[in-house]
Amino acid sequence: MARDTTDFQPIEKLDELVTYLSAGSKPRDKWRIGTEHEKFPFYTDGNAPVPYGGDRGIRALLEGMQRTLGWDPIMDSGRIIGLVEPTGQGAISLEPGGQFELSGAPLETIHQTCREGNAHLAQVREIAEPLGIRFLGLGGSPKWTLAETPRMPKSRYEIMTRYMPKVGTKGLDMMYRTCTIQVNLDFSSEADMRRKMQVSLKLQPLSTALFANSPFTDGKPNGLQSWRGDIWRDTDNQRSGLLPFCFSPEFGFADYVEWALDVPMYFVIRDGVYYDMTHMTFRQFMDGAARNEVPDGLATMGDWANHLSTLFPDVRLKRFLEMRGADGGPWRRICALPAFWVGLLYDDEALDEAEAMTHDWTYDEVNAMRNSVPVEGIATVFRNRTLREVGREALAISRAGLKRRNRTNRDGFDETHFLSTLDEVVARGTTSAEEMLNAYHTRWGGSIEPVFMEYAY
Repeated sequence: MARDTTDFQPIEKLDELVTYLSAGSKPRDKWRIGTEHEKFPFYTDGNAPVPYGGDRGIRALLEGMQRTLGWDPIMDSGRIIGLVEPTGQGAISLEPGGQFELSGAPLETIHQTCREGNAHLAQVREIAEPLGIRFLGLGGSPKWTLAETPRMPKSRYEIMTRYMPKVGTKGLDMMYRTCTIQVNLDFSSEADMRRKMQVSLKLQPLSTALFANSPFTDGKPNGLQSWRGDIWRDTDNQRSGLLPFCFSPEFGFADYVEWALDVPMYFVIRDGVYYDMTHMTFRQFMDGAARNEVPDGLATMGDWANHLSTLFPDVRLKRFLEMRGADGGPWRRICALPAFWVGLLYDDEALDEAEAMTHDWTYDEVNAMRNSVPVEGIATVFRNRTLREVGREALAISRAGLKRRNRTNRDGFDETHFLSTLDEVVARGTTSAEEMLNAYHTRWGGSIEPVFMEYAY
């Protein structure tokens, strides 16, 4: 999750909220690729979860990373809960159950993204291995119950933990027991944002299917290929999901603002203290509803930025677009996810083709696909085709887009080879989750433990 911010500029009128989003528009030569990935830490002795405290806990891991990297600590009530590169080029943060997240720097190529991921994993291993810690690349925690899962001491998570059971059945599982790979991408204008938002919203269920990688819960198969995808079907649905208004041909920044204004808040920060605001919407907050509850209860741009970071649609709009559909996975997936979306969205011809492929897909059809994918994966049927076939078409568009981008590494290779792990899914017709389930029922002998060896970083 994003680092919480403070910006004390008061909000005086609604137009400022639209202007805030539109200020993210950038010329093409300024477009960047920001990749985030999460992973589950575990002790190699017994494949047990890693708590925050203690000589071999998450805090010790972060302190060791701080000494190694020289990054600035992110503190919450006197406790280290993350690190940020001093010039803002990347951060390490904690998800509620201790999931370790790298929020990567805004980079120009997928080659740089892969180098960044390699360097991060090498640095983490250097600190973690002496502590007996490794990391698991899955979309869902495969073994530990919710009660066994540690809880990180972040103030926003305490508020969310109290609130989630009030607004859905699976919010705590989302917080404590899932991991994702995401990519943040730029737009040049409102019209460009609209096109990218609509194409990527429609294709997000395909991304969930291609990256399906969470078939185990509580030490046994859960009947799903993407447990994480299923969790998002009932996690605070006021702030999650497909957003039907985004399918409108007139969709723009103002529509997203109007929606966001009427979603309940999680918190505001004043002098480092988090105030629970789950009982009011941002619109009510702007209208002065918290004047008697919060010191300086007037809404600021920092409050707005934090509120936007606590909305969870399948594609999230901030001053960039976040692709949020994929399960966490092994190292190759960390490079494949941004490659897939960059190929589709950062090349004009590819975006035209992706838009043509999806232009008449309706909200109801895409939502039905979204509901089927956690169980069926790439076998999900959409308009008399399986998502395996749709995926083959989308990957061809993405590959051509990456080829036209022609961003080569020192050896002269372009970015297309980063799609190979997804090509394999389509070629063999089975997802990573199905491969794991097959292993569980055969060579793993019905044990979950081998996953900690085969899917560890």
